[in-house]
Amino acid sequence: MLYGRSAEQERLARLLAEARAGRSGALLLRGEAGIGKTALLDWLAGRAAAQAHGDARSDGREVRVLRVTGVEPEADLAFGGLVQLLWPVQDRLNALPAPQAAALRAVLGTGREQRGPDRFLTGLAVLTVLADLAEDGPLLCLVDDAQWLDRATAEALLFAARRLAAEGVAMVLAGREDDGFTAPGIPELTLPRLDFEDSSRLLADRGRAPALHSQIITESAGNPLALIEFDAARSDQPHQHAPLPVADRVSSAFRARIGGLPERTRLMMLIAAAEGRGDLPLLLRASELLGVDLGDLAEAERTGLMYVMGGAVTFRHPLIASATYQGAVLARRIAVHRALAEAATDPDCRARHLLAVATGPDQEAALELAAAAGRARGRTAYAAASGLFGQAARLTTDRRQRASWLAEAAALALAAGHAAQADRLAQETGELADGLVDGLADDPAAGARVASVRAAVAFELGDRSEAAHGLLARLGNAAPNTAPPEASGLLRTAAAYGWLAGDADAVRTAAARLATAASAADPLVEGLERLCEDDAEHGLPLLTRFLEGRPDTAGPRDADEEQAVRMLALTCGLLLGDDEAAHALASAEVRRCRSQALIGQLPYALDVLAQTHLLAGHHRDAEAAVTEAEEIARDTGMHRRLVRLGAVRARMAAIEGDARRVRELADATPPALRTGVDCALVLLDLGLGDFGSALSRLDPPPPGPDRYTWLSLSTAADRIEAAVRLGQPERAEEALRHCESWARATTAPWAQAVALRCRALIDDRPEPYAQALHLHEKGGRPFERARTELLYGEWLRRARRPNEARDVLRSALATFERLRAEPWLRRAAAELRASGERRVAARTPAENPIDRLTPQELQVVRLARGGSSSREIAAQLFLSRRTVEHHLYKAYPKLGVGSRRELARLDLG
Repeated sequence: MLYGRSAEQERLARLLAEARAGRSGALLLRGEAGIGKTALLDWLAGRAAAQAHGDARSDGREVRVLRVTGVEPEADLAFGGLVQLLWPVQDRLNALPAPQAAALRAVLGTGREQRGPDRFLTGLAVLTVLADLAEDGPLLCLVDDAQWLDRATAEALLFAARRLAAEGVAMVLAGREDDGFTAPGIPELTLPRLDFEDSSRLLADRGRAPALHSQIITESAGNPLALIEFDAARSDQPHQHAPLPVADRVSSAFRARIGGLPERTRLMMLIAAAEGRGDLPLLLRASELLGVDLGDLAEAERTGLMYVMGGAVTFRHPLIASATYQGAVLARRIAVHRALAEAATDPDCRARHLLAVATGPDQEAALELAAAAGRARGRTAYAAASGLFGQAARLTTDRRQRASWLAEAAALALAAGHAAQADRLAQETGELADGLVDGLADDPAAGARVASVRAAVAFELGDRSEAAHGLLARLGNAAPNTAPPEASGLLRTAAAYGWLAGDADAVRTAAARLATAASAADPLVEGLERLCEDDAEHGLPLLTRFLEGRPDTAGPRDADEEQAVRMLALTCGLLLGDDEAAHALASAEVRRCRSQALIGQLPYALDVLAQTHLLAGHHRDAEAAVTEAEEIARDTGMHRRLVRLGAVRARMAAIEGDARRVRELADATPPALRTGVDCALVLLDLGLGDFGSALSRLDPPPPGPDRYTWLSLSTAADRIEAAVRLGQPERAEEALRHCESWARATTAPWAQAVALRCRALIDDRPEPYAQALHLHEKGGRPFERARTELLYGEWLRRARRPNEARDVLRSALATFERLRAEPWLRRAAAELRASGERRVAARTPAENPIDRLTPQELQVVRLARGGSSSREIAAQLFLSRRTVEHHLYKAYPKLGVGSRRELARLDLG
């Protein structure tokens, strides 16, 4: 019987009912120790079982229950919780896509397959397994003491929980308040303490006389566990007036009860508390070494402190285990851990107990911890691996080894999304390396790793320029004498960081040193350097050469260099102005990330893909790509990436004239990342006729690399138009020179057309307009073509050539209508009326069926139309198969179709 929990029970019952109806949901129960979280989970599990056996309120289907409980001593044991949860259903792994199956087999230790490097692949695999189990009937997943889950398990479960939708899965997590466990995106329910009436009912149910209720309730402050324990100890414990927290008073009561047990019982309880998992065979082996046995637990079982059943030893409440462990002296705890280490057959378990034994430097323990860290890294439990490498570093007696392990700990903390921890470890690594007599000069690979990690941390924390300059400073003037692979890779990474930071000096320095250190010219770095010198004529062909050299197969690279070069490769596609090639490159990178389940790398690729959709005038597809990138970045804790995704949304809003949205995005963007949003503000000002603001923004234009982003190049044309409309064409001279220089260096017809449009504006002549429209006919960037048509139509009207003006203005109007470019649509309609068109209205375009779809529905529909099965779509979009089919079910009536076959006949733009 639960008291005072009717509202919470009703909420949980609804969640279970939703799962029975095929809808999924998740809930986090929060509350202090002893508040009744476990009791509610037990109640829900019991309700699920009762409904499967004739409860009139249910459909009678059995609810499968999976359950895991976090264990404090296992908080650093990679995937310990996931093993506990999924071990009973490991037979379902064969139905998973190969990369996901390999990931979970690596977690469970049941396979030899190589798994991918992405830590979020495990979360996707968990989602697929849960959805697959729900195919047989509703599934209830219960997670108790979530604050003690190892981080790898917590990340995997939360990734899955946030993506549950239509599978028939109910997931309930329970965790303590203010204990470090966070679950963004998961609804929370905080359990209050019991009021006086419910507390009295609980005590009455236990047979306590009403006259004593008030004192016990006052002492317990309405905490259910405290009520029970203080009631049980009432005859032995005097009233305590000390202002201790309730949990501390409960622990004190437990310690008093434990202290009254026989010595041998207390030792067996300590072995169980130190072991933590309830592994009976291990406990028996360790107890034999210490001269006690299972029979010594009889008194603890009799008093209800512990249970031994089903091959496991369990404390009635985690506070009892804590009280047992904390109440023992240090020497006794060390002896117990030493016995457990000797008795352990699992190397990770042995390493954990050796760590507890070590009271100072211990090379044996350090080596075992490092080996455990390597195994955790291989399973992509990066947070656990980072902690283990850090612990190994602190125990080793070899300072060089310490620097190497700290560097690896920092790199893994960064990979796990814990940038602040990575920064602290990287600083510690640098200080240690700098303090060595010869640094790491005699170990170039180790030195390169330390430098690379420190730079990667600085880059991810947002100081991209510092990442580049810090890397160059650590290389120093000795770079040419360093082993060429290390020096070249680090210099290439420095150049990439410099370019992405908009730091021309860093790019130039890296290029100069690379020319000395490398055996062959590097077209990427050399091309970037030329662009920093505003030499597009020579820089762009070098970037073309770099892309044609297939950067994805250009020899072995450090992971940080590989990621930086891939990011630049996507950027280069846009720089060259070949939108089709850029789209193909971004699409290929998205496919690579999807097929290999590289979820952490996907947001950047989706961002670039969204940009190519936007340039092609496919705003809904751009929105879908950005939405997915934002969801993944949010789900995976990549909060800094979220901010960088605003430029595409700002550009779309500027085209559509949504001033409020553009300004909201600008306000939410840090100054260091504002260039893209500022470019959108220039376009917004121009569209709304605020030419003064359009010209004054980004004046002077951004220096160095920032001048060669596609947004900055488009903004150069915007500022030229603003200057001409203000009657100040002289203020556009530098922008025109830059625009024409870039257009000459690229083979993109649309770019040459925009340059000709700008020249026509400055010279006020029709010939460049006509040439520009001829080039626009070759395709690319419909918004730019419509703007050229609008300006040419205006010129023709002023030149009293109304018939010719109407032809181009109608074309411009049609494009602006399709793009929902409201300010530009109004201008085109006004020009048409001024040219003599009798019936002109700025019309809302005919509704496109895809406009009725949500971004995720649009993605699912496009993949389904292309022939992908629901399971294939699920793997690509990191959803469950049931959720994919749910999206199709909702999309079909919106599109006026009833099947995939009919879907294939639709023109989805």
